Amino acid sequence: MPRADFYLIAKPRFRGDPLALVCELARRAFESGQRALILARTLEQAEALDEKLWEFDADAFVPHQIAGDDDDAITPVLIVPPGVQTPDRALVINLRDDAVAGSFERVLEVVPDDETQRAGSRDRWKTYKGAGIEPVKHDM
Repeated sequence: MPRADFYLIAKPRFRGDPLALVCELARRAFESGQRALILARTLEQAEALDEKLWEFDADAFVPHQIAGDDDDAITPVLIVPPGVQTPDRALVINLRDDAVAGSFERVLEVVPDDETQRAGSRDRWKTYKGAGIEPVKHDM
């Protein structure tokens, strides 16, 4: 049964830099052997995340790239800008407005501390519940 986890940003550490939480989730996925897709809202966000994954932790290496070339299949963490098609993976970190479609085992929804973006997360919560997935909330 698929799972949906909503990470609501509240802590100062993540509030000022929501991509830090995304990097942390990507690192956890990689270290546990899970291949992940990160669905970015924009190409600019994908590029910022690509940079952040290189520098967020001097002791952590998370093999990653922006999707769109021949290495996509072997890269553990793929950052997917809008308009780029990739095969489904079991773990998806979603930064977009829409709920994740396709086959996945687990989706991680990162919800910034911004009321306009939280409204979209409520819609995604309802979409997952309507699909028979019981979402779980985590305050971060």
